[in-house]
Amino acid sequence: MIDDPLTVGPEANSKIVGRAQGIYAQASINDVGLLMVLNFVFVEGKYNGSSLSVLGRNSVMSIVREMPIVGGSGLFRFGRGYVQAKTHTFDFKTGDAVVEYNVYVFHY
Repeated sequence: MIDDPLTVGPEANSKIVGRAQGIYAQASINDVGLLMVLNFVFVEGKYNGSSLSVLGRNSVMSIVREMPIVGGSGLFRFGRGYVQAKTHTFDFKTGDAVVEYNVYVFHY
């Protein structure tokens, strides 16, 4: 289960514009492949109250991972597209990661 800050940049003091909320689970016995069910919930600016929904496989060991955007709400109603995820930092001791998401979306 995740409920992490969604920020403009990777720095700890970067502006929070929303939350990344959802679940992920190991979905592969051969490699690190996660099933991601993720909502980007926006709480600031023009997109306040809107969200994007991501559902797909996250091949964690790949440098760049692509996952589909399957919907959205508010200004992202009927949203379709994809995200590209790239790990910015990973702390092996704590398991904490900072992940960069580039979002490409068509919406109503």
